[in-house]
Amino acid sequence: MDTAPERRALADRLTTSGVLRRDSPWRSAVESVPRELFLHPGVFLPVDGGHWQPVTALGTPPEDWAQIAYRDESLATQLDGHLTADETNDAVTGVPTSSSTTPTTVVGMLEQLDVADDHTVLEIGTGTGYSSGLMCHRLGEDNVTTVEVDPKVAARADAALEAAGYSTWTVTGDGLLGHPARAPYDRVIATCAVRRIPYTWVRQTKPGGVILATVGSWPYGTGLAKVTVNDDGSAEGRIIGRSSFMHARAQAHVPLAGDLSARTAYADTERLAKLPPALLGEWMPAFLAQLTAPGAQFVRATAHDGTQHLYLFDVERESFAAFTEDTSGWTVRQGGPVALWDGVEEALTAWQDAGSPDIASIRLHITEQTHTYWIGGQQITTNGRTRWIGDQQALRWEHRLP
Repeated sequence: MDTAPERRALADRLTTSGVLRRDSPWRSAVESVPRELFLHPGVFLPVDGGHWQPVTALGTPPEDWAQIAYRDESLATQLDGHLTADETNDAVTGVPTSSSTTPTTVVGMLEQLDVADDHTVLEIGTGTGYSSGLMCHRLGEDNVTTVEVDPKVAARADAALEAAGYSTWTVTGDGLLGHPARAPYDRVIATCAVRRIPYTWVRQTKPGGVILATVGSWPYGTGLAKVTVNDDGSAEGRIIGRSSFMHARAQAHVPLAGDLSARTAYADTERLAKLPPALLGEWMPAFLAQLTAPGAQFVRATAHDGTQHLYLFDVERESFAAFTEDTSGWTVRQGGPVALWDGVEEALTAWQDAGSPDIASIRLHITEQTHTYWIGGQQITTNGRTRWIGDQQALRWEHRLP
């Protein structure tokens, strides 16, 4: 089936919504690259009860398959690190571990990458290969290097790229290490989330080059960072908006197992919380909490009697904060060497006192030794380069690397 009409319709929708500029060179890529090729052997669609229904390309009428392929939504292509849609006929449970991200997100990030025709790009997280295909069409296949950690996912993406007519550099490996063999690059783009931008990416990017990546360690409350590499090997920029991706495999949190009440049985302190921990369900407070306690996980649980419990756990630092709500408000019990909620609460209070600015107010600076984030400060421009001076900053976090 010729899906050219569906591709043009997708490009029209992206243009109408403002994702694609009307004169954007990316429009030709959207109109030319068939997304359906990158969904083989099939996808998992969500159904009732938290299950996933497998739908395969070969087992679906072409018109229905095209309708699925050009939905503006993410489509899960792998569950639990191994299961693909052609390996089961029944609805199954599982956690998506590879997907074709919504075209709005994919194309929006490519627009933000600010590429020129002769630029070389390193992509971290090949996934299905659809975004790789768009870049190959725009820049030429020899200017695109894409790295995927899962060998089977990489093989499927490579086959899809070949079917679409692109023989690009598809590498199986740990994307956190980049791909030094073809460095330096003009642009680096990550289609997975990372806890922080690896300095290997900075080192493999040309001075003046741009890195675009989603930073944060939770499934939500993460931000799209856009930084420019300086001549001295540092990088600086800002969070340009909200973003959500699956995490790099090596950095994904393992869900906590066992009795959570047993993990929090022995607390060092107990007090009323000054702020409700439910704030962490909101995007910007969640992002700030991750900056303040970067190794912590936020967990919601319901007791047998229906009581809601919230927790912060930092397994590496052997610390926790456990919250329960009653008529007096939220009580927090904390244990371990680090008082997790004290630090998060202090940051959230300062954020509120500063007027609760949005995530796009956050700046960051990266060196080989540190990652520094801050809100506030004064913007200045010298020699054509924008810098942020933090003498008036409201909040600041410095993460020193091991």
